[in-house]
Amino acid sequence: MSFFDRFTKSNNPLLKEESLSRASSSTLDGSIIERADDNVMTVSGAVNKSFLMGLLLLLTATYSYANPSGLFLWGGAIGGLVLVLIMSFKRHLSPTLAPVYALLEGLFVGSVTAIYAAGFGAGIVFQAVLLTISLLFMMLFVYKTGLIRVTQKFRTGIMMATGGIFLVYLLNIGLSFFGINMPFLHEGGMIGIGISLFIIGIATLNLLLDFDSFDQAAAMRAPKYMEWFCAMGLIVTLVWLYIEVLRLLSILSSND
Repeated sequence: MSFFDRFTKSNNPLLKEESLSRASSSTLDGSIIERADDNVMTVSGAVNKSFLMGLLLLLTATYSYANPSGLFLWGGAIGGLVLVLIMSFKRHLSPTLAPVYALLEGLFVGSVTAIYAAGFGAGIVFQAVLLTISLLFMMLFVYKTGLIRVTQKFRTGIMMATGGIFLVYLLNIGLSFFGINMPFLHEGGMIGIGISLFIIGIATLNLLLDFDSFDQAAAMRAPKYMEWFCAMGLIVTLVWLYIEVLRLLSILSSND
């Protein structure tokens, strides 16, 4: 199965329904088991793990923001990606690797934030953090009140849109090695702003899929380690959303 197939068949690039179901009912050798209540995932447990990972990310992000370097930027980005890929195949390693991922991702986020702050002022950082947190709680309210229901059609549509965006990202990265930039993707003007708003919209809707994954995994009585795995999926979405909000604010600042 290709990477794109794996991506588009999941709630989140990391949280596949079939994976959650398989993890909830079998051991590493595939045998079916019944878990005690203290050995299964709970929503509150996943939320607590998410907060912990957020604090770890904030810790290293603060350090790398104050001491930006290319090593932190690329080391955090590549190291975080490698850990995500490992956990995608070895979910039982999440309790060990997910905190390390948060620390590495913090190095990346802090370095990116420092770059934007140097170019557009520290105020853009506060605005981006505030908007990201606001979007998080807004979508949590939307999910809990059922204003938007996570149906299979909704899930499939968001997955396809997310997969398409990441394919564009990959294509843009590949073209950049030849000195070519995709038009409008990182540019100002109404088209550039519209593209940025669309990407932010898709990233925000992915939060609904993350919340739904918490509930699904808990309902399936997934093993305890899935709390870390699901928490990591939420952190991945939040980092993506934050970076895109920073990008939009920088575009708007450039147009002033």
